[in-house]
Amino acid sequence: PSVAIVGARVASAAGQRFARGLAAELGQAGYLITSGMARGIDAAAHEGALPTGTSAVLGGGIDDVYPPEHRGLYDRIVASGCVVSENEPGRTAVARDFPRRNRIIAGLSRAVVVVEAELRSGSLITARLAAEQGREVLAVPGSPLDPRARGTNDLIRQGAALCEGLDDVLRALETLPGLREPDPPDFQDMPETVDRDLIERL
Repeated sequence: PSVAIVGARVASAAGQRFARGLAAELGQAGYLITSGMARGIDAAAHEGALPTGTSAVLGGGIDDVYPPEHRGLYDRIVASGCVVSENEPGRTAVARDFPRRNRIIAGLSRAVVVVEAELRSGSLITARLAAEQGREVLAVPGSPLDPRARGTNDLIRQGAALCEGLDDVLRALETLPGLREPDPPDFQDMPETVDRDLIERL
């Protein structure tokens, strides 16, 4: 089971420390941490989860390391975690690839925790996609004087669960219905002959 931790690229030191610590605690509780390997909160979450397991979803191809200064982090994730991309190897990410990447981050996770986010940010796109997919959305509150807290505070205002630490995430996960594969179709009960009238109506 996976939990996504996402947030601002230009993150505060406190926000990065929180993300790193929460990722480590969730990892120890048995959760895989998923994020987008961006600067700031994403990188801190991956770093915190390296000892227990982390997956990075990339905007470009599987070999497109962005930002370039995360080459060392990328190599460590490849060695002990998982790197995911829906794009072909060798593809360099462009701006439109990142919102598409965010839907995969949400889809892989049972819950998404947003640590810091401005009102117009990719992290809020991830939160919206997570809510649409039936995932739990949690947000870390912040000072109203910090623009990086305006997005997370607004998520809480809209009904996201407040997150101040591990217990809040575990409590939210306990309320989620279990996720399972749908039952396969039972081909034994299919009719022997084709109803042509039905096909024409379709």
